[in-house]
Amino acid sequence: MSTDVIVIGGGPVGLATALYAVRSGLSPVVLEPRAGTIDKACGEGLMPGGLLALTDLGIDPPGHDLRGIRYLARGRQAEADFTGGPGRGVRRTTLHDALARAVGDAGVEVVPFGASEVTQDDDGVTVRTGGPAGAGPTLTAPWVVAADGLHSPTRTSLGLDRDHAATTRPLRRYGLRQHYGIRPWSDHVEVHWAAHGEAYVTPVADDLVGVAVLSKQRIPLSESLAEFPQLRERLDGAPVVTSVRGAGPLRQRTTHRVAGRVLLAGDASGYVDALTGEGISLGLAHARAAVTAVAADDPQSYERSWRAATRRYSLLTHGLVQVTRPAWSRRLLVPAAATLPPVFRSAVNELARPGR
Repeated sequence: MSTDVIVIGGGPVGLATALYAVRSGLSPVVLEPRAGTIDKACGEGLMPGGLLALTDLGIDPPGHDLRGIRYLARGRQAEADFTGGPGRGVRRTTLHDALARAVGDAGVEVVPFGASEVTQDDDGVTVRTGGPAGAGPTLTAPWVVAADGLHSPTRTSLGLDRDHAATTRPLRRYGLRQHYGIRPWSDHVEVHWAAHGEAYVTPVADDLVGVAVLSKQRIPLSESLAEFPQLRERLDGAPVVTSVRGAGPLRQRTTHRVAGRVLLAGDASGYVDALTGEGISLGLAHARAAVTAVAADDPQSYERSWRAATRRYSLLTHGLVQVTRPAWSRRLLVPAAATLPPVFRSAVNELARPGR
């Protein structure tokens, strides 16, 4: 099977890559071994920039409009509204379904296998596929965009993982997410801060909120929530409507985002932390930039575009993660944000604007 570009991974970033490819006059094929709607641990809050990017692709997933971000800790709170329009809380499954329908309507083929081997030469890339039932078809294309997630097998096979041991010891953080059948009490994403982690509350429907906990501790969600008494009181008696999903370790570093004719996009291209909730917005910017580079036959331009799109996220997120590592610093964060609302508002809206 021969095509213009092979997209490895059928999550939101991979599907968006296929849509951008069609828009650019390219013929993509998506590899995704998981059948049906794909769910994963996710904060499920779309920043205004990410929502605008989806709208530009003709996708308008239902959810709950978000007016801004609210930080809470020890009876204090700081709040910042988005100045460039609302964001939206959207179930990960709802987002995937909307993108999958758009890909189907565009006539893009989704091959139900994963990439088992990726080889390349000066002229193109060969991808051998496989799955539980055995070997699948072999695909060839001038280009591959790998959007196969946080622990990308493609990234590892190409030797693009950065050795953590060669740098400072990383802070390993993990995420857990579950949904509760309760009417949202706010149209802001709430971030509850505690000694060992944060709890994110995202309204995703008129009768549903998602709760995600990010922490360096690998303990059950029920134990993690014990650190957030105000949130536990809110959730008391609310029915649990989904099972717990987890992800991590979140920190993933890469040496490069391009290896010959293979480009990495989304979480596969490197990840700092979910703390600022910009993952989907950033992944959509990667997808657009990767397709632009492929269409121009200039893969190295993607390295520059990737850095430009990722710079503000990396600086702000890495800075916030490092600043809040000491317990004393975590205790001061919300009071500081409440005391300096223009600074907090500026940081929130810097992350909320569209990626480039």
